Parts: sequence; C-alpha cells; structure tokens
Amino acid sequence: MPKTALNATRSFWLKQLHQWHWISAALSLVGLLLFAVTGITLNHAAQIPAEPVTVEQTGALPAPLLARLADFPAETTDPVPDAVARWASDTFSVQIAGRPTETTAEEVYVALAEPGGDGWLTIDRATGEALRERTTRGWVAYINDLHKGRNTGPVWYWFIDVFAAACIIFAVTGFGLTWLHARQRPSTWPLLGLGLLIPVVIALIFIH
Repeated sequence: MPKTALNATRSFWLKQLHQWHWISAALSLVGLLLFAVTGITLNHAAQIPAEPVTVEQTGALPAPLLARLADFPAETTDPVPDAVARWASDTFSVQIAGRPTETTAEEVYVALAEPGGDGWLTIDRATGEALRERTTRGWVAYINDLHKGRNTGPVWYWFIDVFAAACIIFAVTGFGLTWLHARQRPSTWPLLGLGLLIPVVIALIFIH
C-alpha cells in the first residue's frame, strides 16, 4: 500500500479513536471516580467506622383498610392491596406497591432493604398496628452498596451496564491510540506488559 494511503488510513483511525475515546471518557468519568473511590472504601471497610442509626415509626391502619386485609390469603407473598400501599406511602413515606410480602395469618411483613441500610414494615392483621423500622449505616455504606448494585433497583442496574460499556469503549479506544502512537513512545509496550504482569504475579503468588 502506498505511503499516502497508509497515512490516510492512520489519520482516519486516529480521528475515529480520538472521537470515541473522549466521548466514552466524558460518559464514564464521574462513574469511574465513584467506582475508584468506592473500591478503596470497600477494601478498607473494616477500618472505616460506621455507627448504625435505627429509627422506628408506628401507625394504625384504618378500619376500612384493615377489612381489606381480612380478604388477603392467610399465607402469601403477594403485594398488599393498592389502597394499603398508598396509606403506607402517606404515613411512612415508603413505597411498598408491588413489593412481595411475607404474609402469615398474624401479620404482613414487607422487607425494605436499601443502599447503605435496611428496614421493614409490619402490619398486625388483627389490630392494624403498623411498625416501620429503618436502619442506616452512613454515606460510606451507601456508596459501597452503589458500587455493588445492592438493593439499588432496576434503573441503577441498567446504569451500571451502560457505564461498563462506556468503560470498555474507553479502554479499547485507549489501547488503539496507544498502538498507533507506540512507535514514537518506546516505553509503551513495556508499561502495558507491566500492567498485565503485576496483577498476574500477585494472583499467582499472594492469593491462596
């Protein structure tokens, strides 16, 4: 291939790789920072103090809604009726519509796990007494759970997938740019090899 054609091909790929590299970098920058920081906080979770805080709220299910629960099966995992879910939202600011329950003849139990915390809501089927308990473990636990995708819901689930795809594009285009510039930078391949060698050696020697 003539030198002019080679230069044109190289220029085309440089332009394409630069464009996708900066686009993927812009899309993944904040996420990369978040996941890098939480990688450190997760690695040192035992050294970071966290004081759990538990808050309890009580309420009474109105008689008409309690009557609705009388028609509920004695044992089921079905969500509570919509009217009961709306009452819980107004009373305790929790969203239980569509959530599975652990219902027995005595009570309705709804787990309310969340990033950085835990919680639940119970409703006594005989008296209508409701208890909402929420435990939080601080902002470090919150961002650690974001890193793990724990109790974060479907939107965050899909965000992690999109973010991961952006990171892959960022890495692949970065490698492509490195390849094209390697002639002018003799240390390129030794550094890339070192980046591969270090984790492999650590895994083989120090991880048992």
